[in-house]
Amino acid sequence: MSSEAATTPLAPAKRTSLADLLGRDPTVTMLGALVVLAVVFFSVLAPSRFLSGETLRAMAFQMPELGILALAMMIPLMSGGLNLAIIATANLSALVMAAILTKIVGPESPPHVVAGVIALALAAGLVTSLVIGLITGMIVAFLGVHPILVTLGTMIALKGIAVYATSGGVIGGFPAAVPFLGNGTLLGFPVPMILFILCAVLVAVIMTHAPFGVSVRMIGSNEKATRYSGVATEWMLVGVYVVSSVLCWVAAAVMMARFNSARAGYAESYLLITILAAVLGGVDPNGGFGKVLGLFLSLILLQLISTGFNLLGFSPHLTQAIWGATMILAIAIALVRDKWMARIWLKRT
Repeated sequence: MSSEAATTPLAPAKRTSLADLLGRDPTVTMLGALVVLAVVFFSVLAPSRFLSGETLRAMAFQMPELGILALAMMIPLMSGGLNLAIIATANLSALVMAAILTKIVGPESPPHVVAGVIALALAAGLVTSLVIGLITGMIVAFLGVHPILVTLGTMIALKGIAVYATSGGVIGGFPAAVPFLGNGTLLGFPVPMILFILCAVLVAVIMTHAPFGVSVRMIGSNEKATRYSGVATEWMLVGVYVVSSVLCWVAAAVMMARFNSARAGYAESYLLITILAAVLGGVDPNGGFGKVLGLFLSLILLQLISTGFNLLGFSPHLTQAIWGATMILAIAIALVRDKWMARIWLKRT
């Protein structure tokens, strides 16, 4: 090392400005601020009820099923596609599991038989979801049909099968161990929330660090360039819809356990809300970008708004209108923020 280099003073640490902080992850920053504003707003209007243990517990039990379904929607969106069949997939999977549980297990069945039947039911539900995801993905990837058309047709077909098989009725009355999955607690934490957090962490790791997730992001950004780079885009797209369907199976198990029943029409209102949550969380509808943390914060925000307005006695329909307005507001803030960041960057350069 030369003496000149050795005597050169260390450069002072660069001070992190607000623009730098927001530029790292502006969507997460914005959603975090909106979550704080929502907590303050509803705490002022309903101080004795909003932050009570009962309210927080109710939110922890309500959010996971929507959250898991939103993860199932997020992955196809990041590939530049869409999965309109997530609710129908979850309901049909739940009905398959419910049929096995109610027809094989009896009131006098010993515990080991009950455990075996529950495992069989979960396996059958998983296989059902895998088959649906595999067929959907192969049609999208190898036949080149637009995902909206494929998943719309899949949704209608699956719902028709479910309604025909059950005559539109409900299958219920499960062993006592099943409702625990949707209503029980483990070390004081709701079991559905634990499952949701595990799914969210797993999806975040896969989509950020695993080759599959990187390839899905590349496909969403530019499918043709990804194919020319040597990635088997067709099979990656098949994997997208298979993973989405597996998440639908997890959501099906949670919903079936929470309601202690299964039905063809459960959670139909969640379909558009999952798209809303994903886009609000920063998932690009055109594909290529999205973070699980952003989705998680958007779900918290939507749950806070829903619970807060419910405590204030507002109509659920007004809550949905507020959800839509929140998404429009977030998009407007994002556009203004991007223009502001672009101006700052131009001034610096």
